[in-house]
Amino acid sequence: MTIAILGGTGDIGEGLTLRFARDTDHDVIVGSRDAERAAERAATYRSQLDKHGRAADIDGRANAAAAAAADIVVAAVPPYHLRETIESVTDGLDDETVLVTPAVGMSRDDAGMHYDRPGAGSVTELAASAAPDRVAVVGAAHTLPAARLADLDAELGIDTVLVGPTEPKARVAALFEAVEGLRPVDAGPLANAAEIEAVTPLLINVAQNTDGLDQLGVRFQ
Repeated sequence: MTIAILGGTGDIGEGLTLRFARDTDHDVIVGSRDAERAAERAATYRSQLDKHGRAADIDGRANAAAAAAADIVVAAVPPYHLRETIESVTDGLDDETVLVTPAVGMSRDDAGMHYDRPGAGSVTELAASAAPDRVAVVGAAHTLPAARLADLDAELGIDTVLVGPTEPKARVAALFEAVEGLRPVDAGPLANAAEIEAVTPLLINVAQNTDGLDQLGVRFQ
C-alpha cells in the first residue's frame, strides 16, 4: 500500500511520515506544493531513518502526483489550506482512495487556544464537502503531538481517535495500529468529528500551563 502525506514537510506531516516509514512496510510519499521541496524533505527523512537502522522507501512529489499514486492520502495541512489542497488533487483520487484529515480549526487569545467550529460542523466534514463523492473521508490524528511523533526515540503509548465510514475507517485504523505505541479508537461517523477536534485546543492549553506535559497526548482507559 502507498501512503501520501500532503503537507508532509510540516510538523504533523513529518511525524506521520517518519512513523509510517519506520513501523510499516508501506511506501510513503511526501507531498508538497513544491515538488523540489518535497524531494529534499524526503531525503532528509530517509537520512533520519537510516540513523535509526531503517532503510525506508520515502519519495517526494508535488501534492497532485503524490495523491494520484496513493491508496491512503493524508491531508496534513492547516485548515485554511485544506479545501484548496483537496480540490487541487481530486483528479487523482478514485473510489478506492481514502482521504484522511487531522486538521483542527483553532484561534488564540490571551487566555489560550480555542476551537473554531466551521459552518460545515467540523473541519473533517469540511474536508468531506471538498472531496469528490467517490472518495471516503476519515478524521484521525487530531490529538497527536507532532514533535513527539517526529522524535523516533520517544515512546508514544497514546491513542488516535477515528471518525468516518466503517470500512475506510478500518483501513486507516490498521495503518495507525501498525505504529508502535499508537492505538486507534473508534468514535463513530463524521458527525462526531467536532467533539474530537475540540479536544486539541484543550491539550495545547494543558501543555502550555502544566510543567512536564509539553508533548502530551490522550489515552482512553
